[in-house]
Parts: sequence; structure tokens; C-alpha cells
Amino acid sequence: MKLKIQIAEDLTLPIDVVTQTISIIAKRRVGKSYTMRRIAEQLFKAGQQIVIVDPKGDQWGIRSAADGKSPGLPVVILGGERGDVPLEVGSGEVVAKLVTEERVSVLLDLSLFRKHEVATFMTAFLENLYRLKAREIYRTPLQIIIDEADAIAPQKPQQGEERMLGAAEDIVRRGGQRGIGCILVTQRSAVLNKNVLTQSQILVALRTIAPQDLKAMDEWIQVHGERDQRKTLMDSLPSLPVGDAWFWSPGWPTTEGIFKRIHVLPIETFDSGATPKPGVKPVEPKNLADVDLNALKNQMSETIQRAKDNDPAELKRQLREAQQKALQAERKLTAAQQKPAEVKREETKVPVMDAACQQLFEKVQKVCSEVLEETERRAHELKLINKWLEAAKIRIEKALPSSTPKWQPVHDVTLPKPQAFIARVTKVEPERVTAEVQNGEFKINGTQQRILNAIAWYESLGNPNPTNTQIGAIALIDPSGGYFSNIVGPLSSEGYVERGNGTTSLTHKGRVIAQLPDRIGTLEDYHQVLKQRILNSKNGSGLSLRIFDAIAANNGAPITCEEIGQRAGVDHTGGYFSNGIGPLSTIGLIDRDKKGTVTPTDVMFPKGLA
Repeated sequence: MKLKIQIAEDLTLPIDVVTQTISIIAKRRVGKSYTMRRIAEQLFKAGQQIVIVDPKGDQWGIRSAADGKSPGLPVVILGGERGDVPLEVGSGEVVAKLVTEERVSVLLDLSLFRKHEVATFMTAFLENLYRLKAREIYRTPLQIIIDEADAIAPQKPQQGEERMLGAAEDIVRRGGQRGIGCILVTQRSAVLNKNVLTQSQILVALRTIAPQDLKAMDEWIQVHGERDQRKTLMDSLPSLPVGDAWFWSPGWPTTEGIFKRIHVLPIETFDSGATPKPGVKPVEPKNLADVDLNALKNQMSETIQRAKDNDPAELKRQLREAQQKALQAERKLTAAQQKPAEVKREETKVPVMDAACQQLFEKVQKVCSEVLEETERRAHELKLINKWLEAAKIRIEKALPSSTPKWQPVHDVTLPKPQAFIARVTKVEPERVTAEVQNGEFKINGTQQRILNAIAWYESLGNPNPTNTQIGAIALIDPSGGYFSNIVGPLSSEGYVERGNGTTSLTHKGRVIAQLPDRIGTLEDYHQVLKQRILNSKNGSGLSLRIFDAIAANNGAPITCEEIGQRAGVDHTGGYFSNGIGPLSTIGLIDRDKKGTVTPTDVMFPKGLA
């Protein structure tokens, strides 16, 4: 008989729910964390691995029974005031390895972290968990339960939170293939990222009142639900009693799905998140479930040591210590040699370098050798670029009248270091731009600077004459209208760019002030920029992003609209599909023929970028 978990008297779910994505949405104090705890308890009792992410520090009661007198579940608590083991800000990768390799259920208490520390830890944890679970040996079911999920996947990420949001999207959208399910719990669906919310397969909705939260919930319904069910749910949400919830799962676990109003059964562990009442002394559990802390500490210490062994910062520290030991030994040897001749030589024996130091030096030497090889390769590439520029200079000088001043040799120009092409990191401080590019009364504005940066990025890929459509995709500007021409026109007049037939290229003057990336970004990074461009375009939507992902997954090869619809989970014959795919055509990412075949353009898959 297949295991099931019981959520309410009239609702049991198959154990397969462990790899589903669930969103639990409600206003505060109506039972959302209670519902989350009930599902977590049932999964653990059914032998499934769970990881609870607790930003508030109020889920520790899972270790004790509901009455506080008996043991609860033997879930290891990492971090917080009641943690079995402290949680360090930089230990995200270590904890991901522990969870994956040892298959231990944990509660990650982040309540003692500052906001930026939460982003640092969760980025490393989620990225490495997703990476490690790709291996067949680790592809076992795991449910990640994220309380206050809007703090981990915010609708408007602050600086430093972008990677954390991207990692959360990977877990929600593609984690199921690697055995990862996810429960997202929030009281403010309006501030939970819509790309994450709309990817949930199951919606659990308790009492919700705020109009903006109802609107955000409605976006999920538009993607997954039906109109008559929507009205039933939306009309009842503002008045649902505490503990009542709508459980809505279109197409799972059977094609009929589930659409049912339930009352969640009581939790079996201690409610440590209950609201304190005036004049009532909080109950303190007297009996907690035991966990094997010695084994846990040993496992974590081994994992930490493995991470240190491959940490460049740790290698540098060890190298400094080895150098200091060698220097001290050399000083002792020199002092011994300067002593009077009658001192016997054997009395001054000092080892210059012991075996451990020698091993460390060999390891560092290997790392330095690899760095040197990479530097030489980059230098060779730079020489090839210089040869190309020199040849271009000769062709230009031959084409110019004899009275025209010659172009200065490229080696006289100090080229700025390349930087990541992603639009949000190419911002230049206004004072610095004004000081560098001031030419009479002409000053380059932020949009013009982005255009120069976009052309420079294409140059770094070996394309010195990108099309205006390609430039617009990177600079986040529509290249088809008069606005683009009005922005580029002054750059051309002042000699920063040259305009061709639908292309724009840098001049020597423009190349000097263009900001190049310090690395060539990956295709995945570039596609993130295109997605932002889609959302900023007219009619861009979450469906447009799903269609983009479906096309991108085909690695640049043509794909039919029917295949796209299957991957994006939408009927390709309807107007809804046409509205979703339209923005991709508008900004030049795809070409569509009359037979229903979609072909990505070189804007979506530029040459030289992998």
C-alpha cells in the first residue's frame, strides 16, 4: 500500500507530494505556519527528508511533542538561540553538502543573521544544493520548506539578493527533476516573486484580505485555474475561519486534480510560534527529541575541512604561515652560522622546511602554475585582438584624406578591464562620466553609456558591428523607434559611434570610455538580461518568460509552437499563447514562419557566447 500523508479529515495526499511545489498564502495568525508544520510532520513521519528554512526563529518546537512533555521529531537545529550546532554566515555550501551527502533533516534557524547575511548564506546553500542534487547518487526526494518565503524570493530584490532569487527560481522551476520539492509560505503574496509564485503546482490559501495580495494570488489562478473555481475561492477568502484553507491542485495527483475547502488537523509537535498572550507565562517544553550531535559534528567538521582544502583564501593563509616558518628557520640558521667557530655544527641543526611545508609549497606551486597558464592564454588572445585593431587602423588610415589626423596606435590606449555585461552592474557614477567624456557642452547620459557598453560587449565576443536590435537587448532600450535614433544620433555626431545599415559600431573615441566586462558572461547570464527586457516590453508577462525558457532549452535549434506549448504548459493554438510569444518577436529574439516553426535569432543566441 502506497504511503499517504493526512492534512485534514477529508484530505490525504500521496507521498509524491514531497517533490511538488506548494505555495501557502494567508494573512498573519490564521494558520499558514500551522499548515506548513502539519505537512512537515507528516512527511518526516513517512520517512521523507525535510529542510525547514526559518528566518524568524520560531519553528524550534518541532523537537518536542505538542504538550511539551514528550519528545518531538529528531530534526537537527542549525543556528539560532536553540541550535544544536552554530550556523556561520559562510557555511551555506558546507550545509548543502551535509544535507545532500548525509541525507539528514535539518531546521535552518536564520534569526540571528542580518539581512545581507541571510542572502549570503541562502545563495550558497540553494546554489550548491541544486548543483549537488544533479548527481544520480544524491537524487533522492527532499522537501525544502521556506517560511517567510518573500525574504528569500522577493519580488523586488535589493542589491546583493539577485543571485539568491535566481537560485530560488532554479529550485522551484526545475528542482523536481532532481528530487527537490518546495513549500513557500508567505503572508504577503504581493511581495513574493511572481516568477516563483506562478510556478507552484499547488496553492493552499487561507484567509487573505489585502487587495494587492488577492491580486498576486489571482496571477497564479490565471495560469493554472478555472474561472468558476476562481470565483468560489476569491469570494470566500476574506472571511475564512482560522485553520480553514482552500487546497487547489489542478492536474495532480490525477487529471481531475483537487479543489477542496478543508480544516487543517492539529499539529503533533510544540507550537513554538504561537502568539504570546498578556498575563500568560509561555510554556517551555521539558522534553526534546535526541539527535546524534557527535556524529553530526564529525560529519560537519569533515565537510568543512574538505571545503577549506580547496579554498584559495585558506591556501594563501597557510602559505603565509609556511613562509613565516621558513623565514624564522633561515634566521636561526644565519644566527647559528655567525657563532664562534668552537660551537659544534650539529648543535645548530634547524630544519629549513619540514614535510608539511614542502607539501604545501608544492600545492601552491601547482595553483600558481595554473594561474600563469591562464594568464598566458589571455595575453595571447589580447595580442590577436591588437593585431586585428592594427589591421583595422591601417585600412581606416588608407581610406582617410591625407590631411586627416592619423589614428593613434592601439598600444597607446589604456583599455579598461572587461566587466560583467549584465545591465545592472554596468552603472557608472554620474560625476565620473561627466569628468571623462565632457566635450564642450555635450555630456553622455546613462542610456547613452549603456549603449556604448553594449557595443563594447559585442566587440569582446568578436562582433564589432552589432545590429541595433542586438544592442537594444543588452542596453534595455527599444531599437525600433525614434527614441533609439534620438539617443544614438548625438553619439554619432560627437564621434563616439559610427552608424551603418541597421548597425552601430564604436569609434576609437567611444571605445576609450566604453566600460567592458571583466569577464565574458555566460549564456545563462545573458538570458537573464533578455528576460528583464521582455518584462519591460509592452505585453511582456510570466507566460512570455515560460515560452522564452522553452525555446532556450532547445539550444538555438528551431522548435514548433506545439512543442513550445507543451513545455510551457499552455495551448499553442489560442490567443493566450499568441499574446505570450508576441513580445519575443517584437524585440527580435525569434522568427516565426507560417508553418508554426520558431527559430531563435542571433539576438537570443549571439555567436561567441556559451
